[in-house]
Amino acid sequence: MPGLTNDEVESFLHEPGHMLRLATLDADGMPRVVPIWYVYDEGMIKFTPRARSVFLDNLLRDPRCGMTIDEAELPYRKVALQGRVKLLYPTGQDDAWRDLYRTIAKRYVEPEAADAYVDNTDDQPRALLGLSLHGEGTKRVTWRMPVGDEDPTGIWHRRYFLDGTKMANIADGV
Repeated sequence: MPGLTNDEVESFLHEPGHMLRLATLDADGMPRVVPIWYVYDEGMIKFTPRARSVFLDNLLRDPRCGMTIDEAELPYRKVALQGRVKLLYPTGQDDAWRDLYRTIAKRYVEPEAADAYVDNTDDQPRALLGLSLHGEGTKRVTWRMPVGDEDPTGIWHRRYFLDGTKMANIADGV
């Protein structure tokens, strides 16, 4: 299956509307996944948990996480990351980065609605966290479906096939 080039990853992460699915570990070791808004800024995936969110507590206790950003339409581009998030601003310092919060909101809703949302919730503290795409220890995997005249056998990674029979059938259109 084709991976995305660095330029394709950068372009994809800047496109509005894609949700970030963030995986953290609760205190008891149980995994937790939450869909959240994000922005790709200065080489980092940045996001803003509310002060009382469980996933913020999880990341403050253990900064390891997994993330997936994907799309629901062909070619089903996906960027999956594992790494350690960095606390960029703790809760209560929202004024220092509120413009970035507006930018995040405007990726998902119309500008007037985004401004209203931010203005109406500015008394609710948030933290700002980020994961560097190129940071030490960050693992990245990307993929998409083959498009155009690309080899259709690229739908699955070759390691998933038990023998070459199915691969030959797919290549022959069987």
